[in-house]
Amino acid sequence: MQALLLDHYLVLKALHVIAVIAWMSGMFYLPRLFVYHTQTRPGDADYERFVLMERRLLRVIMNPAMTLVWILGLTMAWLMDWWPAHWFQLKLVLVAGMTWVHHSYALWFKAFAKGRNKRSERFFRLWNEAPTLLMIAIVILAIVKPF
Repeated sequence: MQALLLDHYLVLKALHVIAVIAWMSGMFYLPRLFVYHTQTRPGDADYERFVLMERRLLRVIMNPAMTLVWILGLTMAWLMDWWPAHWFQLKLVLVAGMTWVHHSYALWFKAFAKGRNKRSERFFRLWNEAPTLLMIAIVILAIVKPF
């Protein structure tokens, strides 16, 4: 039984890491698209191209990857009984923060799609750093398990 549980855990872990990589790729790329998008005007061909690219990135890559990260991560937590571990609790809070950033990006995309973005290029450059900082902390907690 122990070997079967370990086999399932390793498969879940591999799929979780793949989903994290896909999600993080989008989390790094989408705000860069926003930076470039601020340099165009609603109605221009380039503006509409950015809307299409951002929509596809969110719907085809980021949203499914985020969903898989949560499903696989919570499944592993249940299998391995990580709930009482403080490193896991903090990691869960940080992943919830990453999810909040994701949803903020989705709202900002909707503003662009409607031609109503009021945020600056600098704003999006700064928000481009949030996923990096969260990812560093999450990876350290997951690998080191400091407490």
